[in-house]
Amino acid sequence: MSTTRVLILGGGYVGLYTALSLRKKAGNHVDITVVDRRAYMTYQPFLPEAAAGSIEPRHVVVPLRKELKGIRVVQGKVTSIAHEDKRVRVETDFGGDQDLEYDEVVIALGAIPRTLPIPGLAEMGFGFKWVEEAINLRNMVLGRIARAASTEDPHLRRRLLTFVFVGGGFAGIEAFAETEDMARAALRHYPELRPADLRFVMIEAATRILPEMGEEMGGYTLEVLRKRGMEIYLATRLESCVDGRIELSDGQKFDADTVVWTAGVKPNPVIGESDLPTGPRGHVNALPTLQVATEDGDVVPGAWAAGDCAQIPDLAKGEGAWCAPSAQHAVRQAKLLGANMAAHIHGRPVKEYKHQHLGTVASLGLNKGVAQIMGVKLRGWPAWFMHRTYHMAQIPSFNRKARVVVDWTTALFFRRDLVSLGRIHEPRRAFKEAADS
Repeated sequence: MSTTRVLILGGGYVGLYTALSLRKKAGNHVDITVVDRRAYMTYQPFLPEAAAGSIEPRHVVVPLRKELKGIRVVQGKVTSIAHEDKRVRVETDFGGDQDLEYDEVVIALGAIPRTLPIPGLAEMGFGFKWVEEAINLRNMVLGRIARAASTEDPHLRRRLLTFVFVGGGFAGIEAFAETEDMARAALRHYPELRPADLRFVMIEAATRILPEMGEEMGGYTLEVLRKRGMEIYLATRLESCVDGRIELSDGQKFDADTVVWTAGVKPNPVIGESDLPTGPRGHVNALPTLQVATEDGDVVPGAWAAGDCAQIPDLAKGEGAWCAPSAQHAVRQAKLLGANMAAHIHGRPVKEYKHQHLGTVASLGLNKGVAQIMGVKLRGWPAWFMHRTYHMAQIPSFNRKARVVVDWTTALFFRRDLVSLGRIHEPRRAFKEAADS
């Protein structure tokens, strides 16, 4: 039997688990290549805790080369997909393009932040999707607190201690709550500041937060956060943030030094520029078997897709429903995708993806959370414990599980780490100042 060249575009949940599943099921009959701009998979549910200092940031990423032994990993950005020619162009960060050919391709490019043309956003805002962004948020918050404690200017202090988050979904609410919890804990070391000096503002265009958890649990979360003094404005839009001057659609205007954008995602734009069939919102159109298909349901030979960048029918919910862009779906889809591809290569029938969503969990800071598991609603410490237990079980590799547990255990006895490494983004600054003196 000849070897099938499999090219997996993306090294996130889908890319990693598809490669592992396919290697296990197909053995030596496949030559697998994974392409991703980063050399690691980011376990995004742990980013809020990494930003808050409860987990070491290096422990929320999984090195691809270490986990994908025997599989080629190409570190670069996919710039074009020509499926008719079965060729993908990849550009590295160090210059130079290369064309990769394949027999079967897996589209697992995930999603990118869905931004809007808001004045000042591109210059001032940053996202919360990657570990480097979590590190940046942590350094910014702790750095702003330190600067605020060192100034006597009340206006500057107010600006430095105002943190704006846009988008009330899971990523936004968890980052919002965990960061505020960390900032409040950090004030123990700053007698010049009071908890009332902190201002955390959430802006959400919809009429509720955490819509995936239902109105009751979303309402509970809203109440809990507001009791902590956190400002949440629903049915409100960010109109401008030029030079840190925040303008909201309800007429409010104030200054802030930090704007975090977590207002949704969209499929990687490379997909829309390819010759693969897409849905109305730019996702790759796929069947429940995870095979790419035309609008009429005809299979596109040699193409597979799953995860955030794919539009896959949710058979558990019935006709007209699509799988939500969640880690829970992505991991399970990837494992089936690898098995289906191996079955296809060996001439066996493929299976359809059907999964009843187990529920949702969200952390709201240390010992605080909200969860809805198999119809059971949990709040406070039980929900927080469930959040940690579930995600500890889901993060890939025993190595990472053990490191995360050690981080949590250490934090129980020594509290979280509250050191800012703000100058990590300017590593040459001290040397340059010395050279110029």
